[in-house]
Amino acid sequence: MTILLVGLGAALGAILRYQLTRIGNHVASEFPLMTFLINLTGSFCLGWLTASQLSQPVMLFLGVGVLGGYTTFSTLNSELSQLWFRRRYHIFFGYWLLTYGLGLLVAAAGFYAGL
Repeated sequence: MTILLVGLGAALGAILRYQLTRIGNHVASEFPLMTFLINLTGSFCLGWLTASQLSQPVMLFLGVGVLGGYTTFSTLNSELSQLWFRRRYHIFFGYWLLTYGLGLLVAAAGFYAGL
């Protein structure tokens, strides 16, 4: 049952991420805005879920599954690598610092919102 909960949640999260990325592809920018926004909203939601102390099956479905499929560490690092190799260092460092710095802040905000 655990595998089914996580797998179904991950599929839903990945579909949501894909649809949002498709919508956001119309924004012409070197800054990977959609991945940035997806990861920040995912951080907030995971912080909120953590503080909410939901049952284990709900956490597995929403936290591990949906938000695990929704957020994307691999895409973040792929985009960072591309920026580095294209020598877009100012965008690289801005993206890296904003993602991790704001990610921690919004996760904390989500946690406090869930208390």
